[in-house]
Amino acid sequence: MSAPSGFSYTARRDGTVVIAHRGRAAATLRGARATKFLDEITAGDEQLVMARWTGAYKFGNERAARRHPRNQGR
Repeated sequence: MSAPSGFSYTARRDGTVVIAHRGRAAATLRGARATKFLDEITAGDEQLVMARWTGAYKFGNERAARRHPRNQGR
């Protein structure tokens, strides 16, 4: 699995955090969720944290599922 990339975030003065993926808004966090996100960003890999919060990451089974006999011919 490749590492997530292309994420960025902007923390606004009103406490809102906007997470963007390749320049397009992927998630907007407010209140307690924004605070928790900012805490996680400082503690871990920023790209991985943003990918997890937006849901824009691969689980690793997509490639294997494509080769499964049930999915042949699709």
